[in-house]
Amino acid sequence: MSTRLFFISFIFVITTSVSISAQTVSVITKKNSIRESCRFFAPVKTTVHYSDLLEVISQEGDWFQVKFKEIQGCIHKSAVEEKSISLSKIVSSGSQSASDDEVAIAGKGFNPQVESAYKRDNPGLNFQAVNRIENYNVSDSALKNFIQSGRLISSD
Repeated sequence: MSTRLFFISFIFVITTSVSISAQTVSVITKKNSIRESCRFFAPVKTTVHYSDLLEVISQEGDWFQVKFKEIQGCIHKSAVEEKSISLSKIVSSGSQSASDDEVAIAGKGFNPQVESAYKRDNPGLNFQAVNRIENYNVSDSALKNFIQSGRLISSD
């Protein structure tokens, strides 16, 4: 009897500790970088996209140490959310309102379903300018040079 109780307790402790330590966050921006160190201009190790799940290893100030597909690095807390996010209420029919989280996510960019619904409801709008802006990329070095030449922050 005591062996059975020990075994059950052991299994309970193991499963509880695994579920507590496995914190994940979801990427809430269209695209973001996992960096080698917890600095904005640290070299990029990999790129993550909206709704990718990242395993949290630790937190350092405003940065999370994360693991994504066996790659470890840092991502700023503004790029992730500690809970799952769904925009299904926005794209479904009916008179539902959006939650604060859904409004925040919508402000960071459309997902394909929201964009499709918006195009359908507004056929006279020209989305070519939006598409050009979405596809415009600025390298980290060009952004850093712009910030430094404009004396927006000190060099890092």
